[in-house]
Amino acid sequence: MFKSEHLKFPEGSGVPESYVETSASGGTVSLVAFMAMALLAFFEFFVYRDTWMKYEYEVDKDFSSKLRINIDITVAMRCQFVGADVLDLAETMVASDGLQYEPVVFELSPQQRLWHRTLLLVQNRLREEHSLQDVIFKSVMKGGPTALPPREDDPTQPLNACRIHGHLYVNKVAGNFHITVGKAIPHPRGHAHLAALVSHETYNFSHRIDHLSFGEEIPGILNPLDGTEKVCTDHNQMFQYFITIVPTKLETYKVSADTHQYSVTERERVINHAAGSHGVSGIFMKYDVSSLRVLVTEQHMPLWQFLVRLCGIIGGIFSTTGMLHGLVGFCVDVVCCRFKLGVYKPKGISLLDGHVNSHTHLLSENNEH
Repeated sequence: MFKSEHLKFPEGSGVPESYVETSASGGTVSLVAFMAMALLAFFEFFVYRDTWMKYEYEVDKDFSSKLRINIDITVAMRCQFVGADVLDLAETMVASDGLQYEPVVFELSPQQRLWHRTLLLVQNRLREEHSLQDVIFKSVMKGGPTALPPREDDPTQPLNACRIHGHLYVNKVAGNFHITVGKAIPHPRGHAHLAALVSHETYNFSHRIDHLSFGEEIPGILNPLDGTEKVCTDHNQMFQYFITIVPTKLETYKVSADTHQYSVTERERVINHAAGSHGVSGIFMKYDVSSLRVLVTEQHMPLWQFLVRLCGIIGGIFSTTGMLHGLVGFCVDVVCCRFKLGVYKPKGISLLDGHVNSHTHLLSENNEH
């Protein structure tokens, strides 16, 4: 049988006093450390809750499907004087049965004008700060309406404008959507517009693009041309928009959709054949589809990474505060001349003193003799 005995440690071999010694400075450092850990852990929790958008690129292999064009444009001409249609690169005229012509007043009401100014302000901020696009992607389906609100009053002015709105399905090739004078009529070599019956004095292609998008229409998404307003300075004036469309797959925690982004370059000029500026008055949107596809997915920090970062914060603060406390204490001891290299007890000093005293006593006795 084994007998258990209590182990006794020799004196001086226990826990160092510096580990259990309490002091005002040590308590202050501990309090500051715990406050820093709580504050950083609180901020880290918000970082964990946040998400970000990840962008990837691949070749678009879907070339057989149709491209949807969503249109909402108001032109400062009567509906019977204008026509809208699409002509693609293969000279194929697309039927515009999905478009509606609605007589309206071109001038906006006070509420509509306020909404329009707010939209332009947001568009300007988006051009300056591209990171805001991530915020828009994450807030889809719950953002504010991007369509022009209806008039809150009955217009007293005559209906001098035409609102062309609806959608079209076109082939995924380059094309030209245009609004010009006269209704379109097809013929074997393309199409033509009956513009001969309209007087040049009635030409006014001042317009406002309330909405123009491609692909699936998603509430809350702003497009580059939304809110664009142009006012003519001459009756014969051409407005051109050169659009590059990029297919986009949007995957967020709220929505999954196949849509399209686009960039645009604008140009406008007055038609004057005598000065060499040839062309046709109207609004022309020439678009081309990119062969690349953008995958936009919403990413979130995994739980294990959050726990690792949290442990790193706690351990780092413990180590740093310990080292700082020791360094500050060392500097204070040096400045105050209290630094000691261990505990030194000269045991032989009594013997040495006794020997010296006795020797001195003998010397004194010899001197007396």
